[in-house]
Amino acid sequence: MFQAPGFEQRSIITSLGKMVYYTATGSLWQDNKKTDDQETLVFLHGFGGGSSAYEWSKVYPAFASRYRVLAPDLIGWGQSEHPERNYLIEDYLTTIREFFERTCTGPVTAIASSLTAAFTIRVAIAHPDLFKSLILVTPAGLSDFGENYSRSIFAQIVGIPLLDRLLYSTGIATSAGIRSFLEQRQFAQANRVYDEIVEAYLKSAQQPNAEYAALSFVRGDLCFDLSLYIQQLNTPTAIIWGQKSQFTGPEIGRRLSEQNPLAIRVFQQLENVGLTPQLELPAVTIGLIEKFLPLLNSH
Repeated sequence: MFQAPGFEQRSIITSLGKMVYYTATGSLWQDNKKTDDQETLVFLHGFGGGSSAYEWSKVYPAFASRYRVLAPDLIGWGQSEHPERNYLIEDYLTTIREFFERTCTGPVTAIASSLTAAFTIRVAIAHPDLFKSLILVTPAGLSDFGENYSRSIFAQIVGIPLLDRLLYSTGIATSAGIRSFLEQRQFAQANRVYDEIVEAYLKSAQQPNAEYAALSFVRGDLCFDLSLYIQQLNTPTAIIWGQKSQFTGPEIGRRLSEQNPLAIRVFQQLENVGLTPQLELPAVTIGLIEKFLPLLNSH
């Protein structure tokens, strides 16, 4: 798996098994500072065939000299354990909370993507003491405002036993399948997808038992209506939303933001960008995070 220079792999044990994460070590980033004195930024990847902490790997090194950076592979993804189970929303609410509790000693800033960002909002509502602020990219429950993703044709096809595994192994966990998805659905511009991205997603997608989490996601088992929760959020939050995000457009993001203007202090739409600006336009994403951190943490 791709690993940024100056970062090493560590792990904690959650209630569902080992969760791997990446953090900066050694003189390249730390410059003899005590890491205990540094604020912590936690980067959480979204879901999809081959997802992992790689999704943020073009962004988080930019913060390693000034912050303690943590970037986990969530349970069922990347190098973390892949229990053979049908994953449920509660599995991720629990293991995300456990990660923060076991790696962080005080409130931190979480920087999270897509459905994981929506889960992080729910964790922050239930455990506000864990969070200082949230910077979220396309936070959507994928069944927002009464939309039911699980009724979609693709979700129902993937819900057919045996056929789901066949679709995963032949259509998702292949180099051609991943490249096609990235170019046509995840990115706004296909020419921004390059070989390293495809290889990193493919390696994650081909881990033993990787299909369990991916199929739970594609079936819609992890989707929920974020609009039912977002008004309860009190953590200072900024939202970045790619204008060409195919699954949930920016109008969903604006509606969610308008439900809680006290907590959601910024809504930033990015033109001609898809679901993952952190991979498609990492320098712009870094710049926005730099801009939002002092704004959110000033009070």
